[in-house]
Amino acid sequence: MVKKNVIIMGAAGRDFHNFLVYFKDNPYYRVICFTAEQIPGISNRKFPAKLAGKYYKQGIPIYKESTLFSLIKKHKVKNVYLSYSDLSHTDVMHKASIVMANGANFYLLGPDETQIKSKKPLISVTAVRTGAGKSQTSRKVAEILRNQGHKVVAIRHPMPYGDLVKQEVQRFSSYEDVIKHKCTIEEREEYDPWVQLGIPIYAGVDYKKILKEAEKEADVIIWDGGNNDMSFYKADLDIVVVDPHRAGQELTYHPGEVNFRLADVIVINKVDSARKDQVEKIKEDIKKYNPKAKVIIAASDLIISSEKPLKGKKVLVVGDGPTLTHGGMSFGAGTIAAKRYGAIIIDPKPFLVGTLKEVYEKYPHLKKGKELPAMGYSEKQNKDLQKTINKSKADIIIDGTPVNLKKQITLKKDFVEVDYVLREIGRPNLKDVLKSVKIKER
Repeated sequence: MVKKNVIIMGAAGRDFHNFLVYFKDNPYYRVICFTAEQIPGISNRKFPAKLAGKYYKQGIPIYKESTLFSLIKKHKVKNVYLSYSDLSHTDVMHKASIVMANGANFYLLGPDETQIKSKKPLISVTAVRTGAGKSQTSRKVAEILRNQGHKVVAIRHPMPYGDLVKQEVQRFSSYEDVIKHKCTIEEREEYDPWVQLGIPIYAGVDYKKILKEAEKEADVIIWDGGNNDMSFYKADLDIVVVDPHRAGQELTYHPGEVNFRLADVIVINKVDSARKDQVEKIKEDIKKYNPKAKVIIAASDLIISSEKPLKGKKVLVVGDGPTLTHGGMSFGAGTIAAKRYGAIIIDPKPFLVGTLKEVYEKYPHLKKGKELPAMGYSEKQNKDLQKTINKSKADIIIDGTPVNLKKQITLKKDFVEVDYVLREIGRPNLKDVLKSVKIKER
């Protein structure tokens, strides 16, 4: 039997998962390499042999996506599998065209091939775009279930940017765990809120092994999705969050549209800050493309550590990196807070240092806004973020990220934290829809 040579295109998450559940022990394919894009510093390394299985004794190389065309030709690649998230449909087809123009087939793997079934009840929370409000929704679901007496465990979409063997299965239930695993700012934005909530959260590389560990201590598991990716697990209830600030994009981004069409429950978030016509557009699309879904209306209420010093002050607003970069947003919680409390938002662009300049070149839409993305995938990015913030002429830094930046970098400015919490409006609400999930009493 002649194996087909395969390349997996990804961003250190969905790509590794697809390999492990579909290709690892598959005798019909030979994975030549991964290509990596979207996240800085994740190429030019190897997927380790220890995790790759019997067919890959030397591991699997990871190259930059820009080398894809030459890799197809060099290795006579038959199939290329797109395996990462939050791409416009146009971008997906551009990538397909590059692959096909070089003679290979272009594939996408669906839920039936990639979702793992849990022995415990599992609720997935995903979205149609990065930054729609998945995490606040996931945590609200967790609190409801915990208040009902259930032992809740979360599993987070992967962010394995370091030593993949050490990151194979990770469990976070304390800040000591976060420090032990040398988490980046991007990782801490997702793990810290769960630690603060007192609910353990797993993440890593091998989501079969992760699930087995989580099942040992859980009555119910919550999949806390990343970007707009599909769940890695078959869910008993699929909750999908939409953002009316980007109304219409639930039908123009991959795999967000998949989530939108599959949803059992759709949460229309941020109605407090979106226009009425944007909310109505979402409702129309639900009626047309997923009329079976139950619809929850919700606001993202601001929580601010201090509002008194903001009026009339010059502020630099720092926001969640992925939301502002590949998520396509130009503002977040920090900007809304600054405007609400009468602050003067300064432009960060004159103060950009090093890798942050590169981020603005890669994502030109950032130049139209005044919110600085908190890029923290590496120590170099942390230092450049710190230098940029401290170099600015701001009186106060507004931290609109999910993690306290003061705990990650040294800031020489006054500092105000801003966050969102989900507030459902009317019925049905999350408590109502969770009744459909059967959880064994202890």
